[in-house]
Amino acid sequence: MTTAQENRVNLLDFDAQAMTDWFAAQGEKPFRARQVLRWIHRFGETDFEAMTDVAKSLRAKLQNSACIVPPTPIRDSISTDGTRKWLFDVGNANAIESVFIPETTRGTLCISSQAGCALDCSFCSTGKQGFNRNLSAAEIIGQLWMANRLLGADPDGERIISNVVMMGMGEPLANFDNVVSALNLMLDDHAYGLSRRRVTVSTSGIVPAMDRLRDACPVALAVSLHAPNDALRDKLVPINQKYPLVELMAACRRYLERAPRDFITFEYVMLDGVNDQDEHARQLIALTRDVPCKFNLIPFNPFPNSGYGRSPAPRIKHFAQILIDAGIVTTTRKTRGDDVDAACGQLAGQVVDKTRRTTRRTISLTEVRS
Repeated sequence: MTTAQENRVNLLDFDAQAMTDWFAAQGEKPFRARQVLRWIHRFGETDFEAMTDVAKSLRAKLQNSACIVPPTPIRDSISTDGTRKWLFDVGNANAIESVFIPETTRGTLCISSQAGCALDCSFCSTGKQGFNRNLSAAEIIGQLWMANRLLGADPDGERIISNVVMMGMGEPLANFDNVVSALNLMLDDHAYGLSRRRVTVSTSGIVPAMDRLRDACPVALAVSLHAPNDALRDKLVPINQKYPLVELMAACRRYLERAPRDFITFEYVMLDGVNDQDEHARQLIALTRDVPCKFNLIPFNPFPNSGYGRSPAPRIKHFAQILIDAGIVTTTRKTRGDDVDAACGQLAGQVVDKTRRTTRRTISLTEVRS
């Protein structure tokens, strides 16, 4: 933001309720908040003077007290397969990335929730880089706002972005309030009007926050599982030491009571010789017996000094077949956008690492398909 903008409220930070409350504090009626919300999110407008059905006196007031400032795109890369990746500047030497994956029946946008990540999953480069800060609601929803603009979305035309997945850099449920504000806007008919079934939050398993999300804003849920037993998951996903698998599975069952889909998606990165053996598949079947679910197997994309390799394709296929034979819907994620480093595990930004006091290039294990 410029110095002048820093003295004004960024309206991208407000969902409908927060916008209504702020307008009320300015002495304005609720319908004015809805008008401005539509202009910002449905029409992608940043100029208050262009909001023609808003009273001139209010437009003048907003010019002095508010602004609409999304993250600034500093790089735009397009893959040969049509995948598009943006690098966004979020200030203080931090950059995040978002990826748009076009498919025949849908267009999916993968967005980030934090600059860095504090969970330190052993196979995830972002966790190895440390954590700087949570993204604001404006920085989260601003990725969707900006993607629509850069893709040339027409508010009266067919929706280009039909699905949003919170699977970029960071753990969404560790930034709960800002993520929920952004989710509210994604679902709001005055904003983006997406179905709850078409918005997915991915979590490594912060159990109390899963319960909060179920109560506050139940959308489709994906759980980064990656191991079938506590001993292995403690090493791969350290948050498991606080919320072990028995608690995680119970939270999944509770979430399904209000979820828009009747299953949980379990994401499972395939690590050669680590979690990809037949016995691991059989353990997964036993673990999830009471949790309606589908599995999304993710071929690992190695990064320097990761210490892990990708499971061979025949091993992944065999592993998947064991799950399928047990009646579990199982898919293997195909690599998209790897020529522009937009595939799973290749999203790269730059983060001021507050945990290690250095600035390093980050590559997050980011899962870009629901």
